[in-house]
Parts: sequence; C-alpha cells; structure tokens
Amino acid sequence: MRGKLMFITGLAAGFVLGSRAGREKYEEIRANAKKVWEHPSVQEAAGVAQAQANKLYSESKDKLQSSKIGEKLHTTSSTSSTSSTSDVTPTDSLAASNSKTTGSSY
Repeated sequence: MRGKLMFITGLAAGFVLGSRAGREKYEEIRANAKKVWEHPSVQEAAGVAQAQANKLYSESKDKLQSSKIGEKLHTTSSTSSTSSTSDVTPTDSLAASNSKTTGSSY
C-alpha cells in the first residue's frame, strides 16, 4: 500500500511540475527535436542505419528461405495459396516500406 501511495504522489508531482512547464516549453522541445532530426548528419546516419537494416533483412530472409524450415514454410504457403480462390498476392511489408524515403512525418 505504501508503494502505491508513493507512486501516486510521484505521479501527481510530475503532473504539476509538467503542467507548469506549459505549452511554450513543449513547443520549444518539439522545435529543437525537429531541428536535430532534420540535420544532415542525423539524416545520413538514419539512411545508413536503414540501409544496414535492409541488408540484414534481405540476408536473413534468404538464409531462412534456403533453410529446411524455410523450405517447409514455402511449401506450406504455396499449397495454401493454391487452395485459395482469391487473386490477392501477399506482399512483403518491410520490402514495401523500403521504397519510402526517410524523413519527418510531421
């Protein structure tokens, strides 16, 4: 019970202190974060990280498909897709997202 009381007290204190900072401080923090995100070196690092992630994903996907488990999954998915009457083909969501450019969405 004492732990819950301390947690609620801390939560209330955080709320009061946070609300005192107000909207101006929030907007200042948001603007600074946006400046950092849009900085060329940060964008370059994000691009490098994206490229590495894509490379690792492709390598892992290839290794999985060439493994026995991948072969079993492939045969299972191909038999289930042939029994389906729909013409919808599954897409690789990560591969589809690779075509998107990096950048801020706000």
